[in-house]
Amino acid sequence: MKVGYTLLGDDSMIYLRQANQRGHANHGWLDSWHSFSFASYYDEKFMGFSALRVINEDYIAAGQGFGTHPHKDMEILTYVLDGAVEHKDSMGNMEQIPAGEFQIMSAGTGIRHSEYNPDNEKALRLYQIWIMPNANGIEPRYEQKRFDSKNGRQLVLSPDAREGSLKVHQDMTLWRWALSAKEHDTYEIADKRVVWIQVVKGSIEVNGQKATTSDGLAVWQESQLTIHADDDSEILLFDLPAME
Repeated sequence: MKVGYTLLGDDSMIYLRQANQRGHANHGWLDSWHSFSFASYYDEKFMGFSALRVINEDYIAAGQGFGTHPHKDMEILTYVLDGAVEHKDSMGNMEQIPAGEFQIMSAGTGIRHSEYNPDNEKALRLYQIWIMPNANGIEPRYEQKRFDSKNGRQLVLSPDAREGSLKVHQDMTLWRWALSAKEHDTYEIADKRVVWIQVVKGSIEVNGQKATTSDGLAVWQESQLTIHADDDSEILLFDLPAME
């Protein structure tokens, strides 16, 4: 798979993926925004970013959901923002994932699952994120966890499940980062690494580049990020291998 940053030009090091420029599909019961090519939305410049293959921001109508469907050889992360997901899968898991919790599955050799909004009055909002694993044929697994909502940086995904994070079968980390208004901090990027930032809420600047709710930022050929929050903000920061 050709990754997005090789197509966006070598002269740009921070690329703003504006929320309203994403792919969009409204099926009535599902209103979905696609950061990368997905289903009927195709753009050769946005086929993914490093190991990230899908970042969908989904709004699921009250009492509606995805029927049982299969997945294989993919790490599938769900972050619930509003409402709750009712989940059922072929591994025997039947769970609810409320707002603020993360769920990850290794589809591996193959799973089937359904996702449903059990609330008959309110819509459900979530991010569904697909990460390409570092090996095929992984044994399917399921985990979910709520992380402390305090301000600061929290490790959500890592390959070794360190610091209480969820395990992911890929050389990457995911940080959930909450910043108060006017707060700023820095993030060091190691050699041969790239970063994707997804703005969950608020308004931020990254090395001077402004971004707001639902925007994404692709970052490469940078060694340090200075992140400034204009107001109370939350981001997801993916630290990924620089695949060529």
